Amino acid sequence: MQIIIEYESSWRNSFLDGEDNTTKRNFIGSMTALGDRKVDNYKTRTITKNTVMGVLNRLIGEQRKLYDARSSSDYYFKDIEAVLTEEDIVDRPVISQEIVYLRNISGSTDQNSFTGMIKLSDPWLTVSYAKEFWDVLWMSLEELFEFIKANKTISGQDSILDPLSILDKLEEVKKIKVPLNDEILQVAEILAGRYPNFALKESANKVSVLPLYCSALYLKLDRLSEQYDTTPIRASRGGLTGISHNGFTPKNLMERFTTGQQKIVWGNPYISSKFLKGEGEIRQLLNKASGKLTINLNISKEQARDLEEKIEDAGVSSFYLGKKGLAYVTDIRV
Repeated sequence: MQIIIEYESSWRNSFLDGEDNTTKRNFIGSMTALGDRKVDNYKTRTITKNTVMGVLNRLIGEQRKLYDARSSSDYYFKDIEAVLTEEDIVDRPVISQEIVYLRNISGSTDQNSFTGMIKLSDPWLTVSYAKEFWDVLWMSLEELFEFIKANKTISGQDSILDPLSILDKLEEVKKIKVPLNDEILQVAEILAGRYPNFALKESANKVSVLPLYCSALYLKLDRLSEQYDTTPIRASRGGLTGISHNGFTPKNLMERFTTGQQKIVWGNPYISSKFLKGEGEIRQLLNKASGKLTINLNISKEQARDLEEKIEDAGVSSFYLGKKGLAYVTDIRV
């Protein structure tokens, strides 16, 4: 038996991890995931046996997922699938590349944005010790070392008590990297002794000072707790909203100060950029394929006639081949 299918604009990329016949899969088509150099999240796909079995099940009106149909006791293609091989599947595609905008229905949030108006009435800015607390961010590195080691709180600069200034200062600190030396190791040992999650980020014998400043904020908070009630500026779990011992998340930090919700990211262009030695930057877009698929089934005439009858009874006029696009059966030869 031979089933011939023609198709147009079939997407040949996968935006989920794992295999097609598994139940739990995660979206990996975001700009963050595509930009992760440690993981290859640009997944190309071709027509496989799983694809063909999904198509055959669709043609006879099967509505269940392939893995559900396969696990059932009345799976129609149990014997047919046993004899189908990759050599029986002949795909003749014409591939093109296009930019598409993917919409992530899970509704991820933008890490660096916020919505609504900024309010200045939060306890982070209004408690009596607010300026003393935020002064830590405006300390020079030498002043920070003295504060951590000896609780000296004199800063050469005054803190600015508004949310955007605090966020800008954290962004400024984030960019600072200094050579690793004994004094940094000394203060790092003090912070690590108090906060198990503290960790220096070292690269090329240089360290980011952001974990030092963030953990110093927690140290200041603990020291202020000896004089004041610091519950108003602590999160429900006792920490600082949007600020960890090693860094900060702008969307969570600004959530305290804004009237709106976190900004939803509904999608992004599907573009993967990579640098290859000797070639430079390579941009990979969505692959689209149009062509003809021939499925050769080595089954008896009785089985072939029964399958043809089920396909005709189901009356499926068009369907997806893999993902998106338009596919339809042009001929069935028994």
